Amino acid sequence: MAAAPADTCSIGSYPSIYIKGSLTPCSKALSVKFNSQNHLRGFSGLKATRSLSHESESSFLGKESTAALKDAFAPKVEKLNQMSEYRPTPQASYKVAILGAAGGIGQPLSLLIKMSPLVSALHLYDVANVKGVAADLGHCNTPSQVLDFTGTSELADSLKGVDVVVIPAGVPRKPGMTRDDLFSINANIVKTLVEAVADNCPDAFLHIISNPMNSTVPIAAEVLKQKGVYDPKKLFGVTTLDVVRANTFVAQKKNLRLIDVDVPVVGGHAGITILPLLSKTKPSVTFTDQEVEELTVRIQNAGTEVVEAKAGAGSATLSMAYAAARFVESSLRALDGDGDVYECSFVQSDLTELPFFASRIKLGRKGIEAVISNDLQELTEYETKALEALKPELKASIERGVEFAQKQTVMA
Repeated sequence: MAAAPADTCSIGSYPSIYIKGSLTPCSKALSVKFNSQNHLRGFSGLKATRSLSHESESSFLGKESTAALKDAFAPKVEKLNQMSEYRPTPQASYKVAILGAAGGIGQPLSLLIKMSPLVSALHLYDVANVKGVAADLGHCNTPSQVLDFTGTSELADSLKGVDVVVIPAGVPRKPGMTRDDLFSINANIVKTLVEAVADNCPDAFLHIISNPMNSTVPIAAEVLKQKGVYDPKKLFGVTTLDVVRANTFVAQKKNLRLIDVDVPVVGGHAGITILPLLSKTKPSVTFTDQEVEELTVRIQNAGTEVVEAKAGAGSATLSMAYAAARFVESSLRALDGDGDVYECSFVQSDLTELPFFASRIKLGRKGIEAVISNDLQELTEYETKALEALKPELKASIERGVEFAQKQTVMA
């Protein structure tokens, strides 16, 4: 993205602080600019900010409106000034590997991670067609160096010295398929890739995207245990897409600003195991029983909604890539020392009697610092019943993954 010309509005970015909005149309020579001596060179070419200035010759807003605009941003800038004293300056010093980078999720995910100012090296691995992806991304003027690795002979090299590994590899869902239909193929793929992670970068954060996630995360855990390198604080099932969807659908239903909405989603990552806790929505909002039912069902079936809309041409690749990139960025912020990073994820947990469970977690430099239990307190009657209803299906999926990994070990 090129720097903003003189006839556009430009708002500088700040690491880990997101201010969204648009001003259109903009008349010539109107700009809202943040200036800083210590700046972060992000992918957009915009600079991090500590002060606010505005310049206007013939703004359609007029002098009073322009002054009001400046006043509106001033408190945000002051807040950034205060927070910057306590936030470390991000450095492009982390290596990320994407296993399955040439696929429908892998390609857009690679692009989004390439845009991160925290990434110094991006390792792209796949069994085929990854060289072109790497060459294409290599033309983007962002800090990270892009390297490609093709085939099992180069898998180990793709993982050397990596801080975060993301696995979107596997076959996508097609119309009529359930996530369980994917099991026999994707289970073997995940097992092979996690074995390589265990051998080459056992201390890395490991993000599992491959479905059926309710089974592939337990498979990954068993493989790491067998290798003697399992750290439950560093294994994550990326359920962020469920949160992204819940936030979007609730904001649309209630006419809320999307940036303000936060809906925790617990349980698993398939069908009824996905449980949005609408009663815990922030900001606080009231739902009718019908709205709760409709929203819950839509969030649970959102993946199928996309599969059917694409009519055989794929599954939810773009939204999944977006959600996965968000989780990667959160992990990188935590590794970089940000002490205020929370996400929902499918992880080893003692919140319920199930060994794995999706809930909000706090991330830190060593992985999971805390599993947040408050969300499961004071549930509504609907949520309580739904929580109990999902447990048998989630338990069966977890056990299927564990049994698969253990059986493979015996056969070996």
